[in-house]
Amino acid sequence: VLHSLRYLHVAVSEPGPGVPQFVSVGFLDGIPFTRYDSERGRKVPLTPWMEKGAEPGYWDSETELCKGHQQVYAVNLERARDRYNESRDLHTLQRVYGCDLLSNGSVRGFSRYGYDGRDFLSFEPGSQGFVPADGAAQVTTRHWNNDGVMVEELTNYVEHSCLEWLQKYVGYGQEALERKEPPDVHVSGKEEFGTLILSCYVYGFYPRPITVSWMKGDEIRDQETEWGGVVPNSDGTFHTWARIEARPEEREQYQCRVEHSGMPEPGIFALEPESGGNLTLVVAVSVIAAIIILILLVGFIVWKLQSG
Repeated sequence: VLHSLRYLHVAVSEPGPGVPQFVSVGFLDGIPFTRYDSERGRKVPLTPWMEKGAEPGYWDSETELCKGHQQVYAVNLERARDRYNESRDLHTLQRVYGCDLLSNGSVRGFSRYGYDGRDFLSFEPGSQGFVPADGAAQVTTRHWNNDGVMVEELTNYVEHSCLEWLQKYVGYGQEALERKEPPDVHVSGKEEFGTLILSCYVYGFYPRPITVSWMKGDEIRDQETEWGGVVPNSDGTFHTWARIEARPEEREQYQCRVEHSGMPEPGIFALEPESGGNLTLVVAVSVIAAIIILILLVGFIVWKLQSG
């Protein structure tokens, strides 16, 4: 994937303070770059390059579009709740849609709906319409598929319009999007019930694609590895982690391998020596003890002054 454009829409049946009725966030190459929520009532940029690059009138037209989405999602959430015959408690309707520009120049688009965090229905180009995820979604699927205009407009968006917007946004942020920032890697371990849990934390890298693996000797142990998601940071970089369980006596056999475009070659990172951890503990205990002594000394002086 060369570049990707995603939009996440979330509608909530019972909004409250800090929980808007509707939220829309745009992601370019995994980076949040636009946001609309019903509390603010206006679509805004989340990156300097988007704020600088947007054409006059863009934010006004996008705000009106989001307000329309807000009304439609409120109706669709009510219908989804009826489909599942559920009470009027807190429920959510989610949609993720967008497109990927692949290295061969082709475009891959999609649109997926979820209800209360589980799959509801999806649309893939070439599928001839929406596909239900369960029985409750079949009624909605038949209704939307019978609406030929809706299917046609969504097909045109994911196959054509989405790519046009993707290329425009990439042009706005080209300098920032094409930069390469290597990751910082920290390896730690702790014993629990006779098992050594090794963690490889990877911070501050860009772009998003990265490979983090645990190795035992020269062998990659992916089947035994647990991974965290690749999550954006507030500064536009990403972080992730990988974890594996091992025998305590085999700690020196394990290493974390990280491969990223910001590194000249894959890096191999070993568990930090135990002495470093013990030294840190000793320093921390010493600092805490000094603080306690200082507090007691100040308290004694204040007491003496007051009693005298």
